[in-house]
Amino acid sequence: MGSGKRVYNAPPLTSAELRSALAPFPSLPFVSRSTLVEPLPRLSAVLGGGPRLLVKRDDAIPFGFGGNKVRKLAFVAAHAKAEGADTLITAGGVQSNHARATAAAAAKLGMRAVLVANGEPPAAPTANALLDALLGAEVVYVGSREERAPKMNELAEQLRAGGRHPYTIPIGASMPLGALAFVMAMLELVDEMPPPDVIVHSSSSGGTQAGLIAGCRLLGLPTRVVGVSADAPTASLHGDIRAIVSGVADLLRLDPADLGRGTAIEVDDRFVGEGYGISTAASREAIELTAHRSALPRSNLHGKSDGRSDCVRAPAAIRRRADDSVLAHRRAGRAIRLK
Repeated sequence: MGSGKRVYNAPPLTSAELRSALAPFPSLPFVSRSTLVEPLPRLSAVLGGGPRLLVKRDDAIPFGFGGNKVRKLAFVAAHAKAEGADTLITAGGVQSNHARATAAAAAKLGMRAVLVANGEPPAAPTANALLDALLGAEVVYVGSREERAPKMNELAEQLRAGGRHPYTIPIGASMPLGALAFVMAMLELVDEMPPPDVIVHSSSSGGTQAGLIAGCRLLGLPTRVVGVSADAPTASLHGDIRAIVSGVADLLRLDPADLGRGTAIEVDDRFVGEGYGISTAASREAIELTAHRSALPRSNLHGKSDGRSDCVRAPAAIRRRADDSVLAHRRAGRAIRLK
């Protein structure tokens, strides 16, 4: 991937040209139809009115209990399959949506799933941890987030030594190939509605935001993409997103400079709270407010910090500058606590 002569023009591309550029990349049918864009008039009213507030319902993707990681894994798992992999390795928190979606992808493809989770093994698994077990995943626990990547590499080497063919997926599937899924998601969105003024979403490993930004730049859209950090400081996420966007340019055989212009990288890290997986009063208020006003239950089971609340209460400055519409791109899946 990423080699050879470019066969289409530099951005902006038409939707047809972008679809043609994405066509060589195989993807699995994990997202069989467009997800709903739903207006939220009652939530918008309680937040003071202003531009329309809408939500893109990636939580309603049927496969693997839904969520944004399913989109990424449609591309990434297809590549793993093409490479002859028999094991998917990835990492996350104990209640990681990404880990659960990877376990589902592996089960669907008849592969083994090995998940590296930072944290203590739960005495009685619930939510995503329970789903990981039901999906047949092997979970290896480490003490800290920093230990996850080295442990994935160690496990991959052990599996290769044993004759298996592992495919290691970065945390959140945040890699250029995974980001292509959200380039495709932007194509899907502009088929559903006029481009929104602003897309607001929770951002952690940067892959979703990189794909949305790359999609906007490729299509020449004026849409702002605001990532609300769940853990990392703005400068760190900026660097990660920039690197992934550059990787998207390589995959599409574009000069990185061609994809370096347009929609800015905007990250808001004011709502991190005490860290990833630590809820705050404001995040709990946001969960209740959204459920009461839109019947959309929001969950922090998988470990988002106060960044969630900013996706609901889009900052006043953003809402004031949006003439028409603010779209919340809903990432989370549908795991619940099962007893």
